[in-house]
Amino acid sequence: VQLQASGGGLVQAGGSLRLSCAASESIFSINYMGWFRQAPGKRRELVAGFTGGGATNYTDSVNGRFTISRDNAKNTVSLQMNALKPEDTAVYYCYLLKYWIAYWGQGTQVTVSS
Repeated sequence: VQLQASGGGLVQAGGSLRLSCAASESIFSINYMGWFRQAPGKRRELVAGFTGGGATNYTDSVNGRFTISRDNAKNTVSLQMNALKPEDTAVYYCYLLKYWIAYWGQGTQVTVSS
């Protein structure tokens, strides 16, 4: 499975960005799909995602500001990021766990200026 991420960029604090991840195969039956991020000098962390049952989860720092959504018809998962903060600056990676095999997208840079 190939994952193509898009939508990163530079935005001022308080602004919004929308990330999209398009999978080359169906995402109807998955174990997990979502977004991770990695800031310079820090470990990669989970941002938000969908479980196989359709439930969503978010890391505490983005709860209430970020919204993850999926479009099964387009094999796409999106992350709407509002009220961005400088600490959200990172490379964001799309992640898919399907049939218990992990796939990563190429990463897209999000930079939030203060």
